[in-house]
Amino acid sequence: MQGTMQSQMWRGQVSGASLHFTGATRVQGNSHQDLVYPTQFHKHGVRASAEREVKAKAVAAPPTIAADRLVPRVEERDGYYVLKEEFRQGINPSEKIKIAKEPMKFFMENEIEELAKTPFAELDSSKAGKDDIDVRLKWLGLFHRRKHQYGRFMMRFKLPNGITNSSQTRFLAETISKYGEYGCADLTTRQNWQIRGIVLEDVPALLKGLESVGLSSLQSGMDNVRNPVGNPLAGIDPDEIVDTAPFCKVLSDYIINRGQGNPQITNLPRKWNVCVVGTHDLFEHPHINDLAYMPATKNGVFGFNILVGGFFSPKRCAEAIPMDAWVPADDVVPLCKAILETYRDLGTRGNRQKTRMMWLIDEMGIEEFRAEVERRMPGGSILRAGKDLVDPSWTRRSFYGVNPQKQPGLNYVGLHIPVGRLHAPEMFELARIADEYGNGEIRISVEQNLILPNVPTEKIEKLLKEPLLEKYSPNPTPLLANLVACTGSQFCGQAIAETKARSLQLTQELEATMETTRPIRLHFTGCPNTCAQIQVADIGFMGTMARDENRKPVEGFDIYLGGRIGSDSHLGELVVPGVPATKLLPVVQDLMIQHFGAKRKT
Repeated sequence: MQGTMQSQMWRGQVSGASLHFTGATRVQGNSHQDLVYPTQFHKHGVRASAEREVKAKAVAAPPTIAADRLVPRVEERDGYYVLKEEFRQGINPSEKIKIAKEPMKFFMENEIEELAKTPFAELDSSKAGKDDIDVRLKWLGLFHRRKHQYGRFMMRFKLPNGITNSSQTRFLAETISKYGEYGCADLTTRQNWQIRGIVLEDVPALLKGLESVGLSSLQSGMDNVRNPVGNPLAGIDPDEIVDTAPFCKVLSDYIINRGQGNPQITNLPRKWNVCVVGTHDLFEHPHINDLAYMPATKNGVFGFNILVGGFFSPKRCAEAIPMDAWVPADDVVPLCKAILETYRDLGTRGNRQKTRMMWLIDEMGIEEFRAEVERRMPGGSILRAGKDLVDPSWTRRSFYGVNPQKQPGLNYVGLHIPVGRLHAPEMFELARIADEYGNGEIRISVEQNLILPNVPTEKIEKLLKEPLLEKYSPNPTPLLANLVACTGSQFCGQAIAETKARSLQLTQELEATMETTRPIRLHFTGCPNTCAQIQVADIGFMGTMARDENRKPVEGFDIYLGGRIGSDSHLGELVVPGVPATKLLPVVQDLMIQHFGAKRKT
């Protein structure tokens, strides 16, 4: 009963207010005769698209599921969800850590105050203390950098749809500036900020400061829902299908209970990603999310078709598949809740590399999985898939440079941030520019770049002369424009290879020696966890150990080829294993010539 009431509560809540779709606008057109759109999400002139099948291979015949397999494996105790005793055999170490101590108590019962007062060396001298600082604090968005910045943390946030502002940027800049050489910020592939250099004793005050500027770091690591991704041009894009920002906001509000913490979904079997698609460009990369909302109509009403199960991991990478389901805009949160609870209740918790949601879908079959989700929905039903509104023939746009918004007289300016790395002085300048030339708003893309929206046309000429734009160019060179790199071994203890500096160097060498006729997307990731999503790159580089000409082990990369984004999405495949990092240039030059029509400069 409680779950049903909460689902009803979340129905139709967008931008934190109750929203009931009582009005509608009819859109006339060759392919959209008499389609009815809720007025709040009406898109003038939306392009027609033929119905299509998502090419990702779906599970065919559902397996036979024993009744006892559908018994929930978790139960609520004292406000938190815990794994039942009868399901604790063969669980992985992370599950044991969650059983030993509830991580959300650090926030919801303010236990972080006492932890922050305890000397770090004392904490690190016991297993319980190590589990706190290395694992449980990730529920507060704090990641101990034990290997490379011992005693210091990276912090990640909830930033729905990648929309931030000058006040938040200044606050983050002030935070990292106090840490000197240890402090910096990164833009992530989930439209998010990460900041580095934090010490534990500062965390209680930092959490209060984040709240004061409308930020939260809650539930952003480990077995939680990651930042909801949407169209970086949401609400300002003349060609958008729907404004994704209010949907991402209401999803984030549900996920972290408006900053108060939501322990109903903090004990998932593994991390979980969600996106809302608002554009034909598919900037949101729906095929690599656990849950993707695809704009669609059903009986002339606007809503979303549902894709599920996309993920990357060292063990396996899988594209999302259709759930053959459609929900109206009001049911975006109830559907998310029903899927999360299905995964929470039934997901396996053994081998950590086989606990992402797609493994559960494989085991159950898509129809049985759908039935379990449907059972958890308000009213106990979900409609079958509707008519997809994404145009598969659409040519993906670039948002660099000056572009007109749907709002007359206003423009958005896309800026390239080399490998997504920023420091405090540049962040202060960025905040000033956002205020002086726009309305203080800043957007983050999944490619680790920035967009300044709402710039009046009369201010463009002066903006383009700002010194900061010499570093953060609105017109980057073709290869740099599409370069993505994870944290790498500079900070990340899991990374095998250094990525950011090396990727910049290689890209500059390629641009100095090669002529290209088309953009080529280069992604560098330091380890098989593939945070830089190398499987969706034209050429992807995964850190590994290689052998040099003397057969000595050295830092190297496996090279992937053929990743595609957009409606014709496809995951890249390994083509050249174990290339020493110092030998990448000639190998990549040859790949560019053979597969992308590039030529050597003479």
